[in-house]
Amino acid sequence: MIARSLFIKTFILAGLAILIYLFGLFPTLVQKYYSTGFYPYISSALRFISSIFPFAIGDIIYVFLIGFVLYKIVSLIKRRKSLKRHHRIAIPLQVLNFFLILYIIFKIFWGLNYSRPSISQELGIGNEKYSVKELVVLGNYFVDKTNALKLRQEKIPAYTVNELESKSAAAYALMTKRNQVFRYSNPCLKSVLNSWLISKIGIEGYYAPLSGEANMNMNLPDFVKPYVSCHEIGHQLGIAYEDEANLLGYLTASKSPDVNYQYSANYEMLRYILFEIRMKSPDDYKSLYTKLLPQVLADFKTEKEFWRKYNSDMFGYMDAAFDSFLKLNNQKKGIDSYQDIVIWLWNIYKSESQRSESPEIKG
Repeated sequence: MIARSLFIKTFILAGLAILIYLFGLFPTLVQKYYSTGFYPYISSALRFISSIFPFAIGDIIYVFLIGFVLYKIVSLIKRRKSLKRHHRIAIPLQVLNFFLILYIIFKIFWGLNYSRPSISQELGIGNEKYSVKELVVLGNYFVDKTNALKLRQEKIPAYTVNELESKSAAAYALMTKRNQVFRYSNPCLKSVLNSWLISKIGIEGYYAPLSGEANMNMNLPDFVKPYVSCHEIGHQLGIAYEDEANLLGYLTASKSPDVNYQYSANYEMLRYILFEIRMKSPDDYKSLYTKLLPQVLADFKTEKEFWRKYNSDMFGYMDAAFDSFLKLNNQKKGIDSYQDIVIWLWNIYKSESQRSESPEIKG
């Protein structure tokens, strides 16, 4: 009887998981009925509930799930000698059901957003690849823009997570007037429970699908926090892929009236662009590097030293981008590699440069 009920439960859960998977094969339907239909409501509701708590409840949920799995494993090991024959069927089914439930919850709460069309299409941003010469033009633009913003900065605030939540929500509210993609209700930005551990792993922030929270690593240097907060909010709005969240975070932070947000966004994009130029044309990289203000170079050094302290892999990335030319594991293609965010930045720049003699990237 127990085995039969487990089979029925597994059959139902597997059926639901397959239906969800098949639904994800149709991006247009996902966009219409999930990403812009059902998801905004469940996301907003999760943020409303999570915002009641001053701490990251998503972290607690994950700790509980990990603890539950470890408890079950230890319990099974202790009971292994007393297990009956029917347990050989029941236990694997229970394990399968547990992961099927997690899969279904993840997909419904957020994961189906991986199947939506690229946000660049919704924002009308082209996808044309750049030449090395065009990439250098883009690099010069961002060097000039970042330098100019650095000169406008006064004292960089020592942000609290509440200040970041408020300022970032206001920046998104401004962008909502341009496109409803940026609509952000019930703001919920949290500090991770253990910033030291997250820093050691090499994470700036992350989205918790089960609680709807955008989580910040508050150990980060203050000048990168505005952009990171806008990036993580992008994930809350259903932007699953990292480069797409980079795009939404950049557009939002760069259009904020707060110069610290503008600098943070342009600094981060310059980092991606310089990394690409360093791989494709080291001589042009050296030339651009010499144009950076000492204050901007000081920020590069601060961020690099931050990752040196906590995470050698992330330090290696920073080192590859700004000091020495390294072929990292995820960039083996070298000159043939393209980062989506840099492609979109080039297409935005190109589009705006055709409309004005003094081009300025706009969202």
